[in-house]
Amino acid sequence: MKKLFLLLFAIPVTLFGQNSFAPAAGEHGSTAIYKDSSVFKAWASECSVTRGYINIEDTNLTYTQGDITSNKAFFGNDTLALGCPGGITDIVSLGDGGNAVITLKNAVTNGQGPDFAVFENGFKQSGPPYLYYLELAFVEVSSDGVNYVRFPSISLTQDSSQINAYDGLNPEKIHNLAGKYIVDYGTPFDLEDLKDSTKVDINNITHIKIIDVVGNINDSFASYDYHGNKINDPWPTPFWSCGFDLNAVGIINLKNSEVNQLEKNKLSALIYPNPIKMGEALNVTINNNNKEVNISIININGKILYNKTSCSNNYRISTSMFSKGIYLLKIISDNKIFTNKFIVY
Repeated sequence: MKKLFLLLFAIPVTLFGQNSFAPAAGEHGSTAIYKDSSVFKAWASECSVTRGYINIEDTNLTYTQGDITSNKAFFGNDTLALGCPGGITDIVSLGDGGNAVITLKNAVTNGQGPDFAVFENGFKQSGPPYLYYLELAFVEVSSDGVNYVRFPSISLTQDSSQINAYDGLNPEKIHNLAGKYIVDYGTPFDLEDLKDSTKVDINNITHIKIIDVVGNINDSFASYDYHGNKINDPWPTPFWSCGFDLNAVGIINLKNSEVNQLEKNKLSALIYPNPIKMGEALNVTINNNNKEVNISIININGKILYNKTSCSNNYRISTSMFSKGIYLLKIISDNKIFTNKFIVY
């Protein structure tokens, strides 16, 4: 995995000339926000995914991985989009035209600068012309979970020839589309862009929807930006991990009246070691005064592998039953919740 460098601060979106926008993460003038930035006040804690096909032109085409065969994307599960980004495989794949709806416990408001950021797992190509492998998505917001308004997106990438499954994009040709930046760097969205919309209250956003851009430039299947340009991105990608790979959604501007409530809903816990060697015991310590807790461990396909309810503050969970991979630990107690991903190697 390519090493990434910390971006200490984000610079407001700037138009770098008539035909270009902010550049790639790490370059001067980039708006990319690193996952560890202190600007993030919360992370998505509830996600519902509707999968798209692995190839929208041939909906009968299937892909097999392990004991699963499907004509729709099936890498990861909804829970992998929760919390802070955890790396290039810590994702849920949407498939062609699939979508993910983030329901917010604490509303987002239109504050200073960007209000939230969406993370994907793109990467810089290792050979000339050193473009970026990026899979894109539209972003919409709602104040009631019914009426959604889409951010005005722009794609200036050529649309005369199809970008194939292994080719790259120039981030400077992309604006207001999730997936503009590589893994661990969020693409920011500013609710000020929607200030003239009558269908949403930009100071009370309760839902964020991420919709995979079908990068196919065939007229019958193409996706279009705000100005009616076809959006060209790597296609087809007929695998279980096809389409936009949602990594996380980081919240920057919460409604002031709800910040304290967010802290009340947090459950304090510690898990270690992480990563953990297969067969070793995962230690879980909960700061909860021995109240009843429910602990569950979920794999990337959404299957619950461990579930226990008791009143202890300390647990040792054997990983001998797990294979190598990414798992989600979820703890619920007294209407508070703790989630954390861990890796078994």
